Amino acid sequence: MVYIRTEIRMARMARKASNLYVPTEPKLAFVIRIRGMSGVSPKVRQVLQLLRLHRIFNGTFVKLNKASMNMLRIVEPYTAWEYPNLKSVNELIYKRDYGKISKKRIALTDNALIVPPLGKYGIICVEDLIPEIYTVKRFKEANNFLWPFTLSSPRGGMKKKTTRFVEGGDARHREGQINRLIRRLN
Repeated sequence: MVYIRTEIRMARMARKASNLYVPTEPKLAFVIRIRGMSGVSPKVRQVLQLLRLHRIFNGTFVKLNKASMNMLRIVEPYTAWEYPNLKSVNELIYKRDYGKISKKRIALTDNALIVPPLGKYGIICVEDLIPEIYTVKRFKEANNFLWPFTLSSPRGGMKKKTTRFVEGGDARHREGQINRLIRRLN
């Protein structure tokens, strides 16, 4: 939340001083698997497993760095991804949140379930988990605790899974439209 306010304040200050403000690169992406496994090369299959995208319409958060960007390029024809806003992160975690508690998928119905695995990092409730994911501070611990999101098939269906988004399809980088897709899948 503070991060967004800082970005807006910096842009306004630059505009007021007749300067140009270049915002920082996004650090978080949400990746959704939209295609199956038939005819997939072993390298692509391995990267999908590393991203924890085992089934169609599974989604997960990914911290963006050079290695993860290369992984996203490898699996681009099988996924849709983009930088989510805070509202989408909030909706996903509150509606479809499951935690990994002693290697089991447990619905997070109570904040007491979050304290044993994440309490040592200062995350004691769902309200603490959302900013940790969005600002990518304690991302590794928080994201490993979360089970990959199992999303519904989209309302209205998919246009064309095999074609790039910029060509009228659904695959690859969504050009700012991932939040709309998340709402259709959620």
